Parts: sequence; structure tokens; C-alpha cells
Amino acid sequence: MKFLDILTGGAVWVIPCVTGLAALILLISRRDMFSVFVSGAKEGLSTALHLLPSLCAMLCGVGMLRASGALELVSRWLAPLLDKVGIPAELTPLLVIRPFSGSASLAVFSDLLAALGPDSFPALCAAVIMGSSDTAVYVLSVYFSSVNIRKTRYALPCALTVMIFCAVFSCLICRFLFK
Repeated sequence: MKFLDILTGGAVWVIPCVTGLAALILLISRRDMFSVFVSGAKEGLSTALHLLPSLCAMLCGVGMLRASGALELVSRWLAPLLDKVGIPAELTPLLVIRPFSGSASLAVFSDLLAALGPDSFPALCAAVIMGSSDTAVYVLSVYFSSVNIRKTRYALPCALTVMIFCAVFSCLICRFLFK
């Protein structure tokens, strides 16, 4: 428990230190930061407008996946395999939806907490997975469509492999720290 106390104590200072360092760099550089901010905001707005069709398609697809019952079907198929790897079967819906949508995975995570309680082992594993993984398909679609890349080849398999590693390692760390 001593290690967790040290880690928590150090984490409290990360954001203030990074913010202070950024402010110090801005003061030392003596550039007109407001004009840089405004030009960055303009570029960000045009990028957001360019990404809107991709985001709408992704959100529509995730909604159809959940509404059709396909998520539950895939979850039932994957549960025995995940259980052999050391991932609790209750996490299967989260692991299926997490690569696609952050908001849908947050809803699945919330359902998991309500059903099993926040102190249960699957809930602890789910919390670590939510904090250590990202929505791979969503991120790839946003980033690649923003720079007009159409041939992604190895990006999706690599991102999904990292997601699987994240899930296995998260459950392993939870077993080590909480059981």
C-alpha cells in the first residue's frame, strides 16, 4: 500500500507542474500568444467540420450494434476465450464496444458498476481498462480522415492488438494489487 500512497501523492502535483511550466515557457518566448491561439482555434474548427461526417457514421454504427443485439451475441462468443486469458466474463461487452465508442463504453461501464458494485474485481478491472485504453477505431477514423489517409493497412490490427494487451495487462495488475 505504501507504493500506491507514493504514486497518489506524486500524481497530485503533475497537472499544476505542467500548467506552470507551460505558463513559464509562454512568458519566456515573448510571442503574441493570443494570435497563435486564435489561428489554432480556426484550424481546429475547420478540422472539426471536416470530421463531422466520419463521426456521425461511427456513432450511428455503434448505436446500431447495441440496438440490434449483436453486442450481446459477440459477448457470449468471446466470454469463454477471455476467461481463459484471465479477463472476467463480465467485461466482455466493455471490451467489444471500447474500440468503437467512448460514450457507449462509458454506458457499459456504468451498467457494470451498477450491476456488480464499484469494489468488485470486474469493476476494478473495467476502471483500469477505461483509464488505460482508447477507442481505437474512433481515433483511427478521426485522425486518418483529418489528413485524408484512405489506406490504413496495419494501423487497425496494431491498435486492436494494443487494446487486447491493455485488457490483459489491466486485469493482471488488478489481480496483483487488489486480490
